[in-house]
Amino acid sequence: MHLAVPGRRTTNKTVELDRSLEALPLFRLSDSADDGAISYTPAGGGRWRVLPAPGDRLPGTFDQDVYVEIIHRFGEAGYPADGAVRFTLHSFLRSIGRKVDGRTYEQLRSALTRLERTRLESTGAYQVQSEQPFEGTFTLLSSVTIERRRLTDRDQFALFAAISASEPGDARVVISPPIRANIAAGNTISLSLQHYGSLSNPVARRLYRLLATARSQDFVTWRISLERLASQLPLTQRYPSHLQRVLQPAHEMLIAAGLLRDASFHQVDRDWHVDYVLATRNTIAP
Repeated sequence: MHLAVPGRRTTNKTVELDRSLEALPLFRLSDSADDGAISYTPAGGGRWRVLPAPGDRLPGTFDQDVYVEIIHRFGEAGYPADGAVRFTLHSFLRSIGRKVDGRTYEQLRSALTRLERTRLESTGAYQVQSEQPFEGTFTLLSSVTIERRRLTDRDQFALFAAISASEPGDARVVISPPIRANIAAGNTISLSLQHYGSLSNPVARRLYRLLATARSQDFVTWRISLERLASQLPLTQRYPSHLQRVLQPAHEMLIAAGLLRDASFHQVDRDWHVDYVLATRNTIAP
């Protein structure tokens, strides 16, 4: 993968995400207060756990969108060696299509803190640079710093009734070294930001990321058991009928967007499976 010259800012319509991380469950597909850990055993062996910080919940749907935008800005900044990404909270919220007000500022601050404090524990499950299984614990963001705007800048916000002068700030976040190593090595998947943003269903957004991971391995069709898919997304529902009701609207949305050609449920003996016919790479990330 060709990376931009460090320090040069470009405008990209795609985002390069860590392929190894995309194959693992991380974000709850709801923003519930469920604080239980996520545990997952990949088909190839090993163990993966997502452990919330004390007193906090697991990352959810909003955090998923925040993470994708951070990695996008990392690429736009030219993949700086120190992994640092800088932005204003105001511009960030506008980029992910969120209303800018006091509530969303606080929501963004909480999400950034959660991405810094949620522990990701790998025992041979997460691959670094396509070769080495990672053993240990890391976080998505190594550090998060949010500073209030300088008084000279904050004076300008009085001109805009929708923005409180006490809320906007400048953020600096640092992406964790294992994720940076995979991106630098080209162990990535490419997503179209336009397609991602057009998917209003958070399950469809997560499925888009997971299907892109399968497509990056040159799969044209992909069969997966419904139980394993639920664990990999992850979904909290366990009964096949409940899972199908959750997945069907996401399938229809992905097919309508041209990101998936077909999806169907099949029962083999007592086990349910999902058969996917994947879209071309050019469709997934034009």
